[in-house]
Amino acid sequence: MKISILGSGSGGNAVLIETGESRVLVDAGFKPRVMAQRLRAIGVQPESVQAVIVTHEHTDHAKGVAGCVEKWNWSVYATAGTRMMCSDWIGFPVQIVEKSSTFSVGNLHVQSIPVSHDATEPIGLVVTHSASGARAGIVYDLGYVSDGISAALKDLEILILESNHDEQMLRAGPYPFMVQARIGGRMGHLSNRAAAAAAAGCVHPGLKHIVLAHLSENCNEPKVALKTVGDALRRTRFRGRLTASMQHVAAGPFFVGADEVTRFPAQLALGL
Repeated sequence: MKISILGSGSGGNAVLIETGESRVLVDAGFKPRVMAQRLRAIGVQPESVQAVIVTHEHTDHAKGVAGCVEKWNWSVYATAGTRMMCSDWIGFPVQIVEKSSTFSVGNLHVQSIPVSHDATEPIGLVVTHSASGARAGIVYDLGYVSDGISAALKDLEILILESNHDEQMLRAGPYPFMVQARIGGRMGHLSNRAAAAAAAGCVHPGLKHIVLAHLSENCNEPKVALKTVGDALRRTRFRGRLTASMQHVAAGPFFVGADEVTRFPAQLALGL
């Protein structure tokens, strides 16, 4: 299983999961023109993508869905709450998934997990390749890590985890108090410190990659996120690679179920 992050942040999010038989996106937070550019930059034709799983309705995760479906006929999977909030999805079918359920897309087995965020039925995902058993967790846009999320994120080979803001930078940043409270609250976004605790709790001998996602461009920096999470991981048995994804540059591909590791030069990473 191969995973590439096409971009992550408040300007748009999309994660591509590839196996020998399937190409599936998690979120389509870029309009079709940008989505096509980012896919082709990693050697993937947009029409070869079979489906998109949408984690929630916010525009940085869903604004490209309708246009991409119209252009390339992708299948769409989402919760009923997400479907209800996306008025531009009228005219094409949506496979409704429960916020706590399992379903299959191609040869990928997908577990949806409820997350705490100010959206309607938002979900995180654990994706397992049916042939190799390789497991990847994708959890971003959440205010805190519940016991249910912690339990679901065991025995992964790759974890894509939100590390949205540095708490001090958030307090000193440009946002008014109400926005700061929303970002830092239990229905907002994970801080670097919370991501560090969550990542450390997921460590086991088979965890090869941790990728920090959805970094704020105003209240975080990749080097700050990497240091905070990296310091916590150094106190564990983690011996994999810690990477910070970017908004404007692809991160990956990350191979799970295989020993090969390939990186784009522009991404920031630490070997621990």
